[in-house]
Amino acid sequence: MDNPKGRIQSLLRDDDGMRAVVDIDVAAVCPRCAAGKGCGAGLLSDAGGPRQVEVLVPPGLHVKEGDLVEVTLAPNRLLGAALIVYGLPLAGAIAAAALSYALRLGDVAAAVAAVAGLMTGLQIGRRRLSRDSCLSRFVPTIDKRVHETRAAG
Repeated sequence: MDNPKGRIQSLLRDDDGMRAVVDIDVAAVCPRCAAGKGCGAGLLSDAGGPRQVEVLVPPGLHVKEGDLVEVTLAPNRLLGAALIVYGLPLAGAIAAAALSYALRLGDVAAAVAAVAGLMTGLQIGRRRLSRDSCLSRFVPTIDKRVHETRAAG
């Protein structure tokens, strides 16, 4: 998957530097999303349309409203976010089901325990992501301005 491109809608300045609100067309970014076969990350949001994302503007990069930019998230940051969002619930489900089997509680109890472990993992991940110190690690950054090519015609 290529880095997504989007258009800057607004610029925000604060004590931490400059941020931009960028419109990104989700379907254009990910062919699986465009085909309706995505990973599930967009299940709870408007799929297919433009999505506004707040991104960091690195020092020294001069951008303005209306610029087309490429947005990136460092691969290790993406992996970290995936581990919180998907790994914690999966680990909770497996651990709870395994404990249930170890206690010889039976299949139904193991299934109920797995669902309870899944929900617990979701809550832990959600709580972790709600902390500013955690969430700030997963903010994408503008990688570069993209020069638009005009089609002849």
